[in-house]
Amino acid sequence: MHKTQMPLPGLPLPVPNHSITDLPIPGLEFTTLPKPKIGDIKKGWAIGKKCKKGYFVWSACSTCTTERWVRLEKGLPLNELCHVCAMRKVGKIKSMENNPHWRGGRKTKGNYIMVKLAPDDFFYAMCNKEGYAYEHRLVMARHLGRCLQPWEIVHHKGIKFPKGSLENKQHNVIENLQFVTDDRHRQITIMELKIDRLLEGQRELMQEIRLLRLQNKILLEREGYPHV
Repeated sequence: MHKTQMPLPGLPLPVPNHSITDLPIPGLEFTTLPKPKIGDIKKGWAIGKKCKKGYFVWSACSTCTTERWVRLEKGLPLNELCHVCAMRKVGKIKSMENNPHWRGGRKTKGNYIMVKLAPDDFFYAMCNKEGYAYEHRLVMARHLGRCLQPWEIVHHKGIKFPKGSLENKQHNVIENLQFVTDDRHRQITIMELKIDRLLEGQRELMQEIRLLRLQNKILLEREGYPHV
């Protein structure tokens, strides 16, 4: 008679049909993962896919070179084209100029300007589901000659308008834009906030100085002292 093997006290239960590398590691769910490289292979659960048991490879679209996760089938990527290029190839994406509600394709979101792109535009892969892309990211992408990845950040330097102002966020010329990494952008933002706090403190001190000078002037006039 076969006896069921009981686990020893303090040891985890055996997991059938899974290796140790397939199991999620507690405490690493919110850690920052490095940028994937072409050819990297991950399981679905590791990258947040619904198909948790399947394998996915980090691959570039053969047309627009947009990088994304693609499911593996028999060791090969399931699709060589991204969704946008595939839809464009079968002719399911129509020209936006034929829409009677077309108003030039510009709008604002979160104080930033967004631009509507044509489906056959090389940078259409940067658009959201509505076909809009942020203008400052589009300007930088055209300057670099490639599409930007979602984790790549474009920072407004503020060469003409104050940093953080609406005018600066919409001043999308290449001279006012800076291509930075996520960590560097966070450092720049923290430094700018510190500078803004120091400037605000300086303005408060100047107001106190003006008030003290006015009070001193009033006291001198009451005592009959001549103005210095």
